[in-house]
Amino acid sequence: MIQLDTNFLRGSYPPVITPFREDGAVDYPTYEKLIDFQIAEGSHGIVVNGTSAEPSVLTVDERKALLKAAIDVAGGRVPVVAATGSQSFAETADLTEHATKIGADALLVVTPYYIRPPQRGLVAYYEEIGRRSDLPTMMYHIPGRAAVSVSIETLERIADAVPHFVGMKHASLELALVTEALALFGPEFRIFVGLEELSFPMLAMGACGMVNAVSNIAPKPVVALYDAVARGDMAAARQCHFDLFDLNRAVFYDTNPIAIKYMAKRLGLLPGNHHRLPLLPATPDVEARLDAVLHAAKLLEEELA
Repeated sequence: MIQLDTNFLRGSYPPVITPFREDGAVDYPTYEKLIDFQIAEGSHGIVVNGTSAEPSVLTVDERKALLKAAIDVAGGRVPVVAATGSQSFAETADLTEHATKIGADALLVVTPYYIRPPQRGLVAYYEEIGRRSDLPTMMYHIPGRAAVSVSIETLERIADAVPHFVGMKHASLELALVTEALALFGPEFRIFVGLEELSFPMLAMGACGMVNAVSNIAPKPVVALYDAVARGDMAAARQCHFDLFDLNRAVFYDTNPIAIKYMAKRLGLLPGNHHRLPLLPATPDVEARLDAVLHAAKLLEEELA
């Protein structure tokens, strides 16, 4: 495994949402503002085209354009991680080569979803992607959406075949795999937390940071949680965990990013709350629940109806 700079790929890396206009087109000017917002709020890096960005409803050209916009706006101020995975190997290869060419800092490649490949297929898949880029590459492990889990043996085989395979985003309740991976590869293996409610326990175990949807609307508290653990102040980190708990749960009041987009609109981060099918805006009852959470978190100051 290649050696990374100590602070690289550590901290809060929000998976930035994709704003749409009312006509369904991508709202690139608003997207650029979201990138600036994350940097201004102290996020340590950003992830482009992660799950919260709804990549499966974007065209390949749109995904490329979003990445180019993020790299241009970031301007080297924070690392930009390109999520380049797709259910199609050809699309993943194309997006990976594009990300490498235009200056992404690292790659996040989801396990190919729906197909349910065997473990040997996952090894071959990441090995082949590794031949197309020398950027630090991480697996996005999200069995709840991809319908495939990875074993520690598979991770080891991928790491043996791809020297720049440096970590994973782990969006699963299976904490044993986190322990196994850190024990096998050592603390330099980057494991990002992918489920909000597990941020504190996984950071305490040795995770390198979080790629959490909630940081789209509350980046500073997520940064504070990471920073507290990083400096060894577990009492402060525990308090951050409880402070974030209701917001973290609110993300999943409906399919992500439905709740996040509604809350972003309420907070003035999005000019409109638009989705592409099959996703739809939050229902009125979910909106009311989300308003209550925002109000309790003191993010929404107006009086509730």
